[in-house]
Amino acid sequence: MPSVAIIDYEMGNLHSIAKAVEHVAPQTRVRVTSDRAEILAADRVIFPGVGGIGHCMEALTRSGLDQVVREAAASRPLLGICLGMQALLDASEESGGTVCLGLVPGEVRRFAEPLTDPATGERLKVPHMGWNQVRHNRHPLWDGIPQDSRFYFVHSYYAAPVRDIDWAASTDYGASFCCALARENLFAVQFHPEKSQRAGLTLLHNFSRWDGQA
Repeated sequence: MPSVAIIDYEMGNLHSIAKAVEHVAPQTRVRVTSDRAEILAADRVIFPGVGGIGHCMEALTRSGLDQVVREAAASRPLLGICLGMQALLDASEESGGTVCLGLVPGEVRRFAEPLTDPATGERLKVPHMGWNQVRHNRHPLWDGIPQDSRFYFVHSYYAAPVRDIDWAASTDYGASFCCALARENLFAVQFHPEKSQRAGLTLLHNFSRWDGQA
């Protein structure tokens, strides 16, 4: 039976994600775990996260899970979600500047304020919270998901990868920004697929079958 490990470092909607994966992949063994051996024995790994990047990196470093994420990312399909996406980059502006995992070249930036919709002039709130259309590039995790599908976001910071080739999707909030990353066997999204109804569940289903090849 294939297996998915969801990394538990006490910062994420862990059980919501687990239930969503169990729903779309009933023949997959899903474990929420902080155990290194169990994570590295899984066929696929999900790296979630909510909250602040400073606390995230502190929790990962304190538990040794920062190295486990690096090991998992080097050897099997890994899906980063929300803060888990941001942590994959080199650094973040949040918490006065935070060094991240450095698995994808780039940095995490805060939305500039005041932020306005260029089409209407409307003032936009930070954090960005709600449903947005996503324009995606070709990748197996987008299979069956129509272009401009809507996904659910909650965040004040966004990823700015160095290489355009690492962009897997974009959305608009004041300006266009990268909302999904793809690099070899890594894939990561800023939105919450477990809260994004059919489109999000389709992405999780695709991940449960993905072999890590683009």
